[in-house]
Amino acid sequence: MTPEIAEVKQFVIKQMPFSQLPEAASHFFATHLEVIYLTQQNQHQWLRSSELYLYLVRSGSYDLLSASGEVITRLAEGDYFGYPSLLTGEAIKNQLSVSTPGLVYVLNQSNFDFLRREYKLFEQHFVKAHANRLLSSHYKQTRDNWSEQKISDVMSRGAVTLTPDARIVDAAKTMSQHGVSSIIVSEKEQLLGVVTDRDLRNRVLAQERDPHAPLSAIMTRSPKYVFEHNRVFSALHLMLKHNIHHLPVLNEHHVPLGMLTSTDLLRQQKSDPVQLIGNIYKAQGVAQLKLLASEIPELLKSFAYNVEDTSLIGKLLSGLSDALTARLIAIYQQQHGQAPCAYSWICFGSQAREEQTLHSDQDNGLLLPNEVTQAQRTYFANMGEFVCEQLAQCGIKSCPGNIMASNEACRGSMAQWLARFEDWIYAPTPKAMLNCKIYFDLRFIEGYSALYSEFTAKLAKLKKDDLFFAAMATDINTNSVPLGLFQQLKLEKDQQQHKFLDLKRRGVVIINDLVRLYALKAQIYKANTLERLEALLGSNLLNKSDVYDLKDCWRYLTQLRLNNQLEHQHLPENCIDPADLTSLEKHQLKEAFYLIKQAQQACAFKFARGSL
Repeated sequence: MTPEIAEVKQFVIKQMPFSQLPEAASHFFATHLEVIYLTQQNQHQWLRSSELYLYLVRSGSYDLLSASGEVITRLAEGDYFGYPSLLTGEAIKNQLSVSTPGLVYVLNQSNFDFLRREYKLFEQHFVKAHANRLLSSHYKQTRDNWSEQKISDVMSRGAVTLTPDARIVDAAKTMSQHGVSSIIVSEKEQLLGVVTDRDLRNRVLAQERDPHAPLSAIMTRSPKYVFEHNRVFSALHLMLKHNIHHLPVLNEHHVPLGMLTSTDLLRQQKSDPVQLIGNIYKAQGVAQLKLLASEIPELLKSFAYNVEDTSLIGKLLSGLSDALTARLIAIYQQQHGQAPCAYSWICFGSQAREEQTLHSDQDNGLLLPNEVTQAQRTYFANMGEFVCEQLAQCGIKSCPGNIMASNEACRGSMAQWLARFEDWIYAPTPKAMLNCKIYFDLRFIEGYSALYSEFTAKLAKLKKDDLFFAAMATDINTNSVPLGLFQQLKLEKDQQQHKFLDLKRRGVVIINDLVRLYALKAQIYKANTLERLEALLGSNLLNKSDVYDLKDCWRYLTQLRLNNQLEHQHLPENCIDPADLTSLEKHQLKEAFYLIKQAQQACAFKFARGSL
């Protein structure tokens, strides 16, 4: 080996993925590459050739540009480029701009393909890198999409505020001077209330109230609000649910930053989904609700092809389910009288996680106070029967496991529910673990939120010991990803001999189960999978790369699952036929399953070493 090759090999062996490969891989790379000195003068000849290459930066710095000239990433020592076209066979679209000249190692396609065949980790490294590149570019391209925008990006102006002792006439003058239709009432930078131009008409002029009276006399106290980092979709849903047109926007310290109005949101021209939610909340009867519910499948299709963040599809469907449930509860109370005592209608599973699909079924229940009487239980039994039956009529299937408020076992007092959870935690049988996977994803829908908050506070205090977490980890590892020998996909067949992969059972469910376990261990009481992962970044249970890997895998599998639900109706629910995928998509799918399998093994090592 020449000194030059030895020096190159010494550098290469320190770079990923060669640092995790046998020495023969870095030796092959070092002996089959060519070295170029990349400058501003010769930069245009690279990434323009009909030949495809893998490039490894040894020195210098370079900007990788999109076809439109936007910077994709800054490349420096140890960075690769050129691999997307090597993986996909597609024409080169990106450009290169030299910031600082330097040395670049170049490997041709045949040698790149040899390393892919010989070393699985080599291939996985670049498939994953390409997936991350696509994801990053995807978010940059869609940052102006309405669903990605933060509330602070949509607000038309900053906060216009007055103190509660200011006069009503002062509010009218201030609103006129600033050209706004509402005022935030605050004191010591804390939100107290809201006054709108409608309030001036209805509460002042119509009632001939003294215009010199204080604002506190007419303001809406403790108004609904949103935080600056919330998304537009959340604000739209909140406005329609409560029939309000002005939402104060607060920062994380609850200091008012501005007002979001329905006019601000209408400018986004994306109101179809939330218009349907609004119509559901206003529906006058069951027949009208069923008619509105029949619009959901077509709405989902049009929404799915325009929204870029797949997680919003689940939030949309869960929002529609929430709206249908809340409206049915209201209709029941109109027909049979108000609820005789406090109650909380709660949901479990995918609805609680806000990850529903068109194939999701009902998982719901009723939380009642400990003092509930038998007569009151009868009222709620009838409510449960009515709501669950009408939800099924609206297209949300009944739960095959009967986890519904129409089932007496799912209508319990706080003490009864806590006792059930306690049994599952302290006697973690396989059946108990199945229940934990369903019921530990829970969320309030309608009724008395204080009752639900009290319940979840007590639930959080139930001690979960090592045996419980070991049982959960063991249960998670009874499921397996569909990877066989040499990382080949293991397919199933239906009765018509169609080959398929069950993305839900063999992928998404495993991620949900893993994330739930880590969230419970870290005492994170969120239900949504991506929100749980985001919160886990602040714990020491998972490192950042593991969190990001699980996020990417969840998004990728969810996107494939949604696409096939919309386009390939001949397959079983939640399934895909790998024959419908491109070569790169298959590589990404295998990589996702491989990462999930690694996460399962790590979970077993952490929690269930003595139990497997």
